[in-house]
This record gives sequence, structure tokens and C-alpha cells, in this order.
Amino acid sequence: MTVGNSTRPNLKRVLGLTSLTLYGLGTIIGAGIYVLVGAVAGRAGMAAPLAFLLAGVMAAFTGLSYAELGQRFPEAAGAAAYAREGFKSNWVGRLTGFLTLAVAMVAAASVARGGAGYILPLIDIPLPVASGGVILLFAALACWGVKESVYIAGAMTLLEMGGLVIVITVGFPALENLGVRLEEMWPTDNLAWTGVMGGTFLAFFAFTGFETIVNMAEETKNVGHTLPHAVVLSIIISAVLYILVVLIAVLNIAPIDLAASDAPLCLVVGCEKPNMAFFALIALTATLNGVLIEIILMARITYGMSRRGWLPKFLSEIHTGRRTPLKATLMVGVIVFVLTTAVEFETLARATSAMLLFIFMVVNVSLIRLKQNNPRTDLSFSAPIWAPVVGASSSIVLLGFEILV
Repeated sequence: MTVGNSTRPNLKRVLGLTSLTLYGLGTIIGAGIYVLVGAVAGRAGMAAPLAFLLAGVMAAFTGLSYAELGQRFPEAAGAAAYAREGFKSNWVGRLTGFLTLAVAMVAAASVARGGAGYILPLIDIPLPVASGGVILLFAALACWGVKESVYIAGAMTLLEMGGLVIVITVGFPALENLGVRLEEMWPTDNLAWTGVMGGTFLAFFAFTGFETIVNMAEETKNVGHTLPHAVVLSIIISAVLYILVVLIAVLNIAPIDLAASDAPLCLVVGCEKPNMAFFALIALTATLNGVLIEIILMARITYGMSRRGWLPKFLSEIHTGRRTPLKATLMVGVIVFVLTTAVEFETLARATSAMLLFIFMVVNVSLIRLKQNNPRTDLSFSAPIWAPVVGASSSIVLLGFEILV
């Protein structure tokens, strides 16, 4: 299906495996682990590592589906295009596209709010001023150019991964007692399992981001090889880091104290110590990096939907000099600025998880239908049929649990 006018400027293909994987990691790692570890511990207690493990496994199944769909339809519209082709329905595609856009907006706002726990101790200014200023700064950077924006985001990603390595290094001695305390981390009754499932629902937010990689398909070199590898690598790397960090956090700090803190990982490393004062800056970078990446994502979704006629035409215009969707970027920046100042972090995170689980259900079912109606043997990566089946089923179960329990 040809979309758009061939005489108009196109997005520039500049991203390779390293930059695209760092882009995905930058979206996944951030407020999800630096802030949510406390909220998940509040629900799941010592079983918080199990909640993160379950969330990571669920994300992996859907990640495999995205890896194949990104090759089938390498469009900036992402999930909206997959739903349209899978269900052969414009309205399903539009609904998925608008939900994906809403998720990105709410996620960006939640990351900005979540980062406040690390901003305010450094700079004594009102929260709306701090978070709103971040949105304006990164929206301007996203307008500058995708290569520059993703490279800067990649550098910030390396820094935030370094922060997690510091947590692991400082708290590593606690793992010596893992064998003795492992029994504490396993739920023993229905109430405990309810807490784990609630924690899994929240922890799922920490893994979101792998799906945004496919929205960069039109700016990726050798997309058939690069895109699926970037999706899989970003999930594996983030899962390993998350499990280690959460294990160390609950072994060092009581879950109730983690839940009560706005900067839970600071409790682990001891940010009050002179030699650890810099960690707050790393954590701040980690949480705010996601804002930049989400703004880049939202602009591409808006651009892709506009090209299909699902949003006003002017939003698909590409700046001739910067080769970026400038008007789309400015529009989403304004909307996220408003959201950031209005809603609390955990509420935003829960809303993000709920909408994403619905989108993942639709995307997985789309792939099932496509595999049945239009099998492809020419793809460099093809997800096994059980991947979208398990991905759709687990999304329905977790979303239903959160709604009903």
C-alpha cells in the first residue's frame, strides 16, 4: 500500500542496530525502574522481583510480534498500520492509532512527573515549572533532527544504564543472602498473589518502549535485519538489568520504605553520602531521557496517521531543512506540557499500562490473522504462531485482573 505523495520529502534513513537498540533501551529504562520500583514494592512486597519477571516475560511475547510486523509494514504509523492491515478495517486502525498516541502522551507526562523525585532535591522550584520546562526543552530538541535527537538520547541511555550498574555494584553484597531469603520472595497465599499481579500490572509500564522501535522503521537502515534484532536486544538487556536492580533493592531496603520514597534507588546507594551525590543527577537523566524519546515517537505516530488521512493533513508536513515532522512535534509537545502539570505519576503509569495492554492485544490478534490470511516466507525474522497467541492472552488476563480485582 502506497501512502503519501512521492514528490514530498521523506524521513531520512540514518539509524543502525546500535542507535536503534539504544533508542529502545532509552524508552524502556528510565522512570519505569528508577521510580516504579517503589510503587511495585508497595503492591508486591518482597515478591517485587517476581512481578518484574512476569511483566518482562509478557512483554517478550508481544515484542516478537512487533518484530515481525515491523518488517511486514515498515511504517511510522506502527500499531495503527498493523491493526488496519490485520483487521482490514480503517476504524480499527484509527482507534489503535489514537490509543497509541494517547499512550505516548500519557507516558511522556508520567516520566516527567516521575522524575520530580530526583529534580526537586537538586533545584528548589515548583514541580509544574520543572516538568513543564523539560517538555519544552525536549520538544525543541526533537524538532532539530532525528539523528541528533536519537544520538543524544542514546548517550543519555548509556548514562542511565551506568546508574543501574552503580546500584548493582553498591548493593551486590546483599545477593550473598539471596538463597536464604528467596523463600520470602515467593507468594504463599491468594492475598500475596493478588499483590504480585497488581505489581506486575505496574511493572509492565517499566518494560514499555520496545514497541516504539517500529515507529522508527522509515528512518532505519536495512530495516528487515535491524528492526527485529533491536526489539529483541532491548527487551533482553532491560530485563536482565531490572531483575538484578529489583532483587538488590528489596534485599537492602524494606519494601514499605521503597514504596514511601520519591527516589527509591537513592535509598539503595545512599545519595546523602558525598561520594554518591552524583547519582541523583544520573537518575534525573534516566527519567527525563524517556521524555525526549516519547516526544520523538509521538511525532512519528502523528505524522504516519496524518499521511493516512486520519489526522489533519498539515501534521504530515516534513520540514525541508531538518527533515523532521516539525508541526506534529510541536502539537504533541503542547499536549504533553498540559498533561504533565495536571496528573500524578502512579495514575499516569496505570493508565499507560491499561491502554498499552489493550493495544498489545489488538496487535497480537492482527498478527495471528495476518499469519493465517497472508503467510510470508521472505521475512528475515518470523515470530512463531504461539508468540502472538500467548501475547494476546496474557494481555487480556492482566488487563482483566486490574479492572476486576
